[in-house]
Amino acid sequence: MSVYRSFLFAPGNHPRRVEKALTLDADGVILDLEDACPIAEKKATRPVVVAALQKPRRCLGYVRVNAMTTEFGYGDIVAVVKPGVDGIILPKVETVDEIKAADWLVHQLERDSGLKPGSVDIIPIIETAKGLANVGAIAAAGTRVRRLAFGAGDFTLDMNIEWSRDEDELLPYRNAVVLASRAGGIDPPLDTVWVNIKDVEGFTKSVRTIKRLGFQGKMCIYPDQVPIVNELLAPTAADAEWALRVVAAFKEAEKAGSASIQLDGKFIDYPIVYRAERVLEMHERISKSRG
Repeated sequence: MSVYRSFLFAPGNHPRRVEKALTLDADGVILDLEDACPIAEKKATRPVVVAALQKPRRCLGYVRVNAMTTEFGYGDIVAVVKPGVDGIILPKVETVDEIKAADWLVHQLERDSGLKPGSVDIIPIIETAKGLANVGAIAAAGTRVRRLAFGAGDFTLDMNIEWSRDEDELLPYRNAVVLASRAGGIDPPLDTVWVNIKDVEGFTKSVRTIKRLGFQGKMCIYPDQVPIVNELLAPTAADAEWALRVVAAFKEAEKAGSASIQLDGKFIDYPIVYRAERVLEMHERISKSRG
């Protein structure tokens, strides 16, 4: 099973930056046909990003297409649903109809390309007021979508919100995306990029915050952000050791007819055990992903 902590953007029309991104330790790389790709180069870049993702790599490979509502969205999707492309990042999703249309289109393209049905992932980015207002329905639409992403840049622009360094103003909107994901039965979401690439302290604080809020990953725009995300969104060795002790101790307690124990002065019952099992599962997935 794949890991979804760090997703690094690279402009699709810059071959050297694409090549470098695919050699780094990001869990996923997003080759961009949208904001980072000039209008005049969008169409010509479509086969370039597909070719790049068809080369050997260790990470997941996605393409951010243009929004379904633009003149480029349909053509982008048709061009990039090919063998070797793991998924599509779909920006500015605002309605259930949009995501269902994208899902239907990708299904037809999978069939025409001989791909396994459902093999191409779609990650919608929620980045407008309308998108957030409909996020619950989008998450519960029953499509191939397994996780959402939150995009603060366009969202704060749309809402006329000042995007501050401490990001306190984003709290209710981030919470809404996490809640909708859980209620819709899909995986935890990915968080927005951090645009001040020189502010490592601020970025680190942002990653710690979104971990507490329930996000599973963060999108990145600079290579040096990747190791920070990978470290902070992974269980530490101490976390894994504690989780192992919790699970083992609780199994022994259950054998003795008890469903609550104390371990090192801490109360342990089923919710704590389930969290420990989740830590161990994540630790194992990361270990396997790195070979």
